[in-house]
Amino acid sequence: MSDHATDAATETFVAHRNLLFTVAYEMLGSAADAEDVLQETWLRWVKVDVEHVRDQRAYLVRITTRQSLNRLRTMSRRKETYVGPWLPEPLITAPDVAENVELAESMSMAMMLVLETLSPTERAVFVLREVFDVDYDEIAAAVDKSPVAVRQIAHRARRHINARRPRSVVSVTETRAALESFQRALETRDLQGLLDVLAPGVVVVSDGGGIKQAALRPITGAEKVVRFLAGGLAKTDATITLGPTVVNGNPGFVFRLDGEIDGIMAARVEDARITGLYYVRNPQKLTRIDSETPLTLR
Repeated sequence: MSDHATDAATETFVAHRNLLFTVAYEMLGSAADAEDVLQETWLRWVKVDVEHVRDQRAYLVRITTRQSLNRLRTMSRRKETYVGPWLPEPLITAPDVAENVELAESMSMAMMLVLETLSPTERAVFVLREVFDVDYDEIAAAVDKSPVAVRQIAHRARRHINARRPRSVVSVTETRAALESFQRALETRDLQGLLDVLAPGVVVVSDGGGIKQAALRPITGAEKVVRFLAGGLAKTDATITLGPTVVNGNPGFVFRLDGEIDGIMAARVEDARITGLYYVRNPQKLTRIDSETPLTLR
């Protein structure tokens, strides 16, 4: 490839890099693996005669999807031996992600866990169609299925997701208000305040990956969750601070003990109360938090 062609390929790749990363991340739930997929996509892209590619964005999405599907099969074997619940690697995202309601919902910890219940092909089809509005013919080329089969897969995946997704879309303002109440209660160790902001059926999922202490199973019910949190508070004399941030397109916290990052907490809010808390403590999933530039769509 000539220097001119390489420059053109590079320019196109960089222009679509954030989109490609987001596609890979939504399919994999791992920023590290998504970065590896982007590297593999780039290596294949520079071998293509880009001047003869009619739709370069679609072509790049196709390569990224195929590489993500290959990576998903490897990851499924990893997850089989994972200690305790597995949560996606949290992403600190820029405000423009939150402004895209469909993308913010699809990237939320709650929805990412629902996506985990799909087969790899179902997940790819759902993400490409429902989140990025890729046409059926392009999806078919990406997953090596016929357009008719892709429509059937999309319908099946949509029905599966709709049966499990939160019933209502909550405004960012309502979510922030609930999380501010949670923050005050936790930082002041106000157990009644915690009980007041948690929904009766709240679920806590914590991911330590066998490296940091975490509950080996999800904890369900407000009273059980408060007891769990109270037990954690009783074990430390450290100053607890929750720094508000945007996690996966939704309000969340960087959780610190005496100024050191302990984990990232994301939440699901319904009817002004917290129905889900997702706490990532596994340090291998937190390496990007202080150094990374928030993910943007632009």
